[in-house]
Amino acid sequence: MTYDAGHYDVIVIGAGHAGCEAAFAAARRGAKTLMLSLNLDMIAFMPCNPSIGGPAKGIVVREVDALGGLMGKVIDKTYIQMRMLNTGKGPAVRALRAQADKPLYMQEMKRLLENEENLTLRQAMVEKLIVEDGVCKGVITETKAAYRAESVVITTGTFMRGRVIIGDVSYESGPNNQRASVKLAENLEELGFELVRFKTGTPPRVNNHTIDYSKTEIQPGDENPRHFSYETTEAILDQIPCWLTYTNEFTHKIINDNLGLSAMYSGMIKGTGPRYCPSIEDKIVRFHDKPRHQIFLEPEGRSTEEVYVQGLSTSLPEYVQREILRSIPGLENSEIMRAGYAIEYDSVVPTQLWPTLELKNIPGLFTAGQINGTSGYEEAAGQGLMAGINAASKALGKETVILDRSQAYIGVLIDDLVTKGTNEPYRLLTSRAEYRLLLRHDNADIRLTDIGHEIGLVTEERYQNFLEKKKLIEEEKLRLENITLKPTDQLQEIIEAAGGTALRDALKAADLLKRPEMKYEMIEAVTPSDKELSWEVKEQIEIQIKYEGYISKANQQVDRMKKMENKLIPDDIDYDDISGIATEAKEKLKKVRPLSVGQASRISGVNPADVSILLVYIEQGKIARVSNE
Repeated sequence: MTYDAGHYDVIVIGAGHAGCEAAFAAARRGAKTLMLSLNLDMIAFMPCNPSIGGPAKGIVVREVDALGGLMGKVIDKTYIQMRMLNTGKGPAVRALRAQADKPLYMQEMKRLLENEENLTLRQAMVEKLIVEDGVCKGVITETKAAYRAESVVITTGTFMRGRVIIGDVSYESGPNNQRASVKLAENLEELGFELVRFKTGTPPRVNNHTIDYSKTEIQPGDENPRHFSYETTEAILDQIPCWLTYTNEFTHKIINDNLGLSAMYSGMIKGTGPRYCPSIEDKIVRFHDKPRHQIFLEPEGRSTEEVYVQGLSTSLPEYVQREILRSIPGLENSEIMRAGYAIEYDSVVPTQLWPTLELKNIPGLFTAGQINGTSGYEEAAGQGLMAGINAASKALGKETVILDRSQAYIGVLIDDLVTKGTNEPYRLLTSRAEYRLLLRHDNADIRLTDIGHEIGLVTEERYQNFLEKKKLIEEEKLRLENITLKPTDQLQEIIEAAGGTALRDALKAADLLKRPEMKYEMIEAVTPSDKELSWEVKEQIEIQIKYEGYISKANQQVDRMKKMENKLIPDDIDYDDISGIATEAKEKLKKVRPLSVGQASRISGVNPADVSILLVYIEQGKIARVSNE
């Protein structure tokens, strides 16, 4: 017998990285929100690597922050090391990566959520959804509490029917020996969800005192660390280094000799693992010609001696893990504090979702994070933020928000999931974004802060600071485009020192800045601005001027793409009525139910000929309607 435990606008199931962003976004948007967690001490827990960011992923964190989310703010307050990656490459692939103080990160996230107006945190195991007339109306917990809501967001990560495997040992569990969510998974099946079994894994953690760092290579943080959040003003300077070591032939022999004991190769694991984050067993088998593999030793925080052995994810028996570790330089006397393990879990096939992350067949129900088949904290946070925004929109009768592929990596991520689906844990890569020159680390605020402010997640004070920044950028760009530099001795010396060709004639400052070797500071030395400009403003000026031609071409491609995106497909379209479209394409179109011709063109199995026929059919439909009127 259930009891009425209360009514909310939005209920969020789960308090991982997706759940935290979803609950915060919904509450900040004005929805009375309830977040239910299996364990309130595990909010924003990092079950795998203690880090945030990296290629593409770091840009997602910047986007979450630009929209008004939490992840960037929290990691900026709790990192132990910060590094900008790919600094020798172009701005499209630069990305920030931080080593997190894992316990501190969780504490800070919980503090922010506990103090958020409109948000209630409660510890509970959700076992069932309340679905009435095909619409999700709330949840029921194992203690028979019935919570009702206008929208529900499921962010259960890897907990749904989770099963941990170490060698020939397996047991029902979520990450870090937490309880698995079994009855909710069974309920989703009863409701007609299409589920798939995925797998991920973690490496062992070892005691810091048992590592000989003299045999490893130091990996320090940046001397002047950047930040994820546009609101962060103070850097953490007392950073903690990571360390690099390598496997060797002896390590590989141990693994090869024990492959049959690995759950990956013994047949115990049925789920599909992530291609871009393979276990050490996979690495040795797939890349057998490589004599060694990198192993990074990453501290898990200032208040713990646990060190994460990045690159050694495994499901081998614990005693074999010990042998492997002790074959690696610096780890000869290492002591395991937590053994590595593989974990299998249920995921929702994401083509069942609209781009808002609402279920097509169960209005009012949203899913976000690893339950949608993704891997990574950052992908989860991006989805969680959008699911929370749209769940609140549904509950409060506001407009939904959908980011397109030219606006954000979050848009690329969600479009890939709901349009193409995934047959393995999905990881964001820069190569997945066709407009990656537009989706840079440095310009996330320019792309998304207007949206964050419009929906109520970005404060007015922050928004005014953003507008002032944009104004300074445009004014300085205009000044450099209009000011003429003469080939003075000072300027020629600067150009020569940069390795450039001396000027013969006068040149516009903006044109000189377009030279590959020139930096804004060099131009500033001969023609300083009369206004005090931050380094972020200067960086933006340099990138916008230097890459103006490439950015213009990318924007032209976006304009062409938007013509297809703006050709909406009628809700009542009958694909079986369209002659000429291939049978496979019809099946895929009926399953995905794309909102636009642009989305239809990205569905696997729908070829250009099918798209052309679809376009003609839609146009004929419009003509027919006009004639009838």
